[in-house]
Amino acid sequence: MTVWPFDALFSISYWNDLIQARVGVGDFEAARVHSEVKPSNFTSCRRLSHMLEVICSVGAAAFPDGFPTGAQHEEYSMKKRILAPALAVAVAVGTVGFAAPAEGAREFIRIGGGAKSGVYYRVASGVCTLVNETLGSQGYSCVDKVSFGSVFNLNSVRRGLFTFGVVQSDRHWQAYNGKADWRGKPYAGLRSVFSVHPETVMLVTRADTGIKSVNDLRGKRVNIGNPGSGQRGNAEAVLRVYGINRDTDIIATELQQPQANEALVKKEIDAFFYTVGNPWDDGVALAERTAVQIVPIDASRIKQLVAAHPYCVLTAIPGGVYKGVDKDVPTYAVKATVVTSERESEEVVYNVVKTVFENLDRFRKMHPAFESLQPRDMLEGLSAPLHPGAVRYYKEKGWM
Repeated sequence: MTVWPFDALFSISYWNDLIQARVGVGDFEAARVHSEVKPSNFTSCRRLSHMLEVICSVGAAAFPDGFPTGAQHEEYSMKKRILAPALAVAVAVGTVGFAAPAEGAREFIRIGGGAKSGVYYRVASGVCTLVNETLGSQGYSCVDKVSFGSVFNLNSVRRGLFTFGVVQSDRHWQAYNGKADWRGKPYAGLRSVFSVHPETVMLVTRADTGIKSVNDLRGKRVNIGNPGSGQRGNAEAVLRVYGINRDTDIIATELQQPQANEALVKKEIDAFFYTVGNPWDDGVALAERTAVQIVPIDASRIKQLVAAHPYCVLTAIPGGVYKGVDKDVPTYAVKATVVTSERESEEVVYNVVKTVFENLDRFRKMHPAFESLQPRDMLEGLSAPLHPGAVRYYKEKGWM
């Protein structure tokens, strides 16, 4: 196994040039002019280009406005120290979607999902399964990508590192309108494709913590999600609505969801926020390992928040889905949406959309959260304009 020094991998000018050029899979020439690595054959070239894709994906999330230079070097150095261990794992075991395209592929599609245990990854993997089976003979190759969440996916689509991304409808709206992580820098080139299932905002605790309401979180150890995830934004919104200061009223942790599950079982945290479709497989398993409760999120101001934001809906987590949670738990939800860039070709987007909708019965069976999907509902909850390829298909079907 080749060991790549992290100082080389994080060379500022190197990665900045690659990112700004929107390096994609197979674009080896841009790498060659910066690197002494000279693969002797195409197979080596393919492996290197995919490793660069992994690294660039991580970089796009950490530095959405490009890699730093000059006075920003100190911040870069700090992020390098944070990212290096995660990147080492990503490159070694493929945490950030490290897969080669099918031989002979003419259209290589990358779809950013989420944590492998989450439902976003199931959306990405489901779409890719349908595309590969239906369009593979036409030269399409689709690879699903494990990723760090909605913000990461949006930034990666913007950079051209992902063809499509699965993102929460609130983050979708924020990116297009220049709010939150995109304040003052709206992503005008963002395009909607379709929406999928509702994503409920969950507050999960152990039964022994005494936490019965959001207000009981004060003084407790609470996971609010990793930076760049949709759940992070939802957690912070709920805390604000209840007047809880993230920095002074709780002990906040920033774990990714699989680690948060373990931390709850081991009593290293008292509760966590998570935004996910139901049933959530890892949540079902978690409730078997330790007694859990799901805390209602139903303050009057939550209802005002939903009323003010068309991408949100009031809903409930169904009773009986998770062991020990027998009654419906009120909360609110956003929708999972699939987005792309205005740069993507009309033909590619049209063919992907057509493939999903004409195989919707199969897609519904790929996860319980998809079972009730209806075509017209999948055109709701979208903030950015529809991509022309999607519009073409929906007009053919008479849906718009």
